[in-house]
Amino acid sequence: MNVGILYSRIRQDEKLLLSELRERDHEVTKIDVRKQRFGLDSPPEAFEDVDIVLDRCLATSRSLYATEFLSAYDIPVVNTHETAETCADKVTNSLALQQAGVPTPTTEVAFTKDTALEIIEDFGYPCVLKPVIGSWGRLMAKIDTRDAAEAILEHKATLGHYEHKVFYVQEFVEKPGRDIRVLATDGEPVGAMVRSSDHWLTNAAKGAETDAFELDDRAKELVAEASEAVGGGLLGIDLMETGEDGDGNPTGYTVHEVNHTVEFKALNDAVETDVPGQVVDWLETKAGVSE
Repeated sequence: MNVGILYSRIRQDEKLLLSELRERDHEVTKIDVRKQRFGLDSPPEAFEDVDIVLDRCLATSRSLYATEFLSAYDIPVVNTHETAETCADKVTNSLALQQAGVPTPTTEVAFTKDTALEIIEDFGYPCVLKPVIGSWGRLMAKIDTRDAAEAILEHKATLGHYEHKVFYVQEFVEKPGRDIRVLATDGEPVGAMVRSSDHWLTNAAKGAETDAFELDDRAKELVAEASEAVGGGLLGIDLMETGEDGDGNPTGYTVHEVNHTVEFKALNDAVETDVPGQVVDWLETKAGVSE
């Protein structure tokens, strides 16, 4: 098959996929999204001979518009525009999980700092304020006091972009110093790891330590349900443990986010599974070329 890799920068994740694809003698077309001109009637020449496109755009806006154009051109793309649109916005993401019955942290949204402060006061301290668009744990704030709440809300209110005037407030989940990242293909786990840190943010991009994690049956169920809720695809599904038994085993989970342009280099280092190999297996199935 000819796989189009739509990118803005080739990171280690893309290098792993490129290596695996070439080892299997698949043709690869690297497509720099920054150089493409998307017309209303026909696709750019770079897409003419591809069987499937893998969206690896760094910027959310590029991912959303590029996948929308590819959908209009009837060019197969993973993840789909619908999945990207659901996952890119935390409000839409949370609503999709809630409506599908997937346990997710209590969340409220306001459009003024005064109403947002009311929500924070009702939630109690600490609670979490997140940007509606964003990744890698950027611009997230754990709010411990009313003074901190007032200052952070004031700062967000004065920022220029309209997204900063959407106040997404979430309960603070008392997790055991870690969260769980699962890479899944259409709801089937490829691998899972815990991300541990003394900091309340446990993103690998923030320097959290990673280690392999064995999913129990309940976690696998939630991964499948969360994937279906956002439309499926190649996804990073983030869970937090909400309790543990006397042996330290999880007794419950909450799904706080599903990511559609997921990075997996840290996972590949943490688990014994051949992560890029399994991703390419799935791509072959999606393109209809698997045996």
